[in-house]
Amino acid sequence: MVFYGGKYKKTYRVIKVLFLTLLSCSLLVGAGALFLSHNIRPPEIPTIESPPVIEIFDLVPGKAEEPEPELRAPIRFSSEDRKELFFTFLVLGLTVGDNANVIMVMSYDAVNQEAHLVSIPRDSLVNANRSIRKIGLAYPNGKLTGDDVEGGIAQMKREVMSVIGFAPDFYIVIDFAAFENIIDAIGGVEIDVPIRMRYDDPFQSLHIDLQPGLQHMDGQTALHFARYRIGNAGYRTISDYERIENQQAVIDAALGRLLRPASLLRIGTFIDIFNENVHTDLDALDMLWLAGELNRIRGTDALTSHTVPTDGTSGHPMWYEILYGPGIVELVNRTINPFTQDIELEDLDIIRQ
Repeated sequence: MVFYGGKYKKTYRVIKVLFLTLLSCSLLVGAGALFLSHNIRPPEIPTIESPPVIEIFDLVPGKAEEPEPELRAPIRFSSEDRKELFFTFLVLGLTVGDNANVIMVMSYDAVNQEAHLVSIPRDSLVNANRSIRKIGLAYPNGKLTGDDVEGGIAQMKREVMSVIGFAPDFYIVIDFAAFENIIDAIGGVEIDVPIRMRYDDPFQSLHIDLQPGLQHMDGQTALHFARYRIGNAGYRTISDYERIENQQAVIDAALGRLLRPASLLRIGTFIDIFNENVHTDLDALDMLWLAGELNRIRGTDALTSHTVPTDGTSGHPMWYEILYGPGIVELVNRTINPFTQDIELEDLDIIRQ
């Protein structure tokens, strides 16, 4: 009896320890959930302030350039004109040398649970004060003349604002390493490659070799697919618009993988990737709130991709993409405009040829 009694007492002690451990864990999880529920809030929209009044004596004598435009909405707009829980993001994908190969403005409407992605061709002609006025050069130019990354972001926001009529609320800057890490973290993506892709650039150590058809891609392969434009001799060269479509296909496939329960459970991994490889002004609580929104829209066709309309090219030697203002205004108001008032053509600063 002593043996069995000791066994029962030992078992009781083990159960008691397990119970107390589980209770402590439950309390910690509950306290953490309570903390998060009280601290996770939608990202705070930057306040729209009236632009400063520029007096004539504020201008530097002999300086021809006008002051840089404020990063804000059209002057007639105020914070009261914002749509409820409507957020906009500038998304940049950088190449070697910090040129912006991918320029997108993404919106998320939390009330209607809709997201739109509008791409701007990197060769778009913008009203910039430099010799080559392609929007893709805004970021490296801003880094050189401004405050490093923040200067690059500010310059890109100014030029994007000239195209769509307002400055996006937040920014996300992704380089090659971050792109590969994110795709690998979600387990890769399924992409239907439309054509045979073969391109070698030894100066960049870039070697693209993709067969047509549906295939599973890891981060490096998906990056090659998104970068492909010029083919080797005998292989097809695609237009910038086709490359934008390929980039949008990768993002759409990645979002589909992100919306899977297994990916949503790895939000901590994605936050680590963002902290290590991505420049953004979204903090961890912002990203946790956005992750919760992804969970709400899981299983829906929430993201729609678009490209700003253009009106041909300038031709040799610069091959600028000429933006089509009326079409852009219609697209912006239908998709990414965060205001209750419409953006108008005069809110854009587009060079017409």
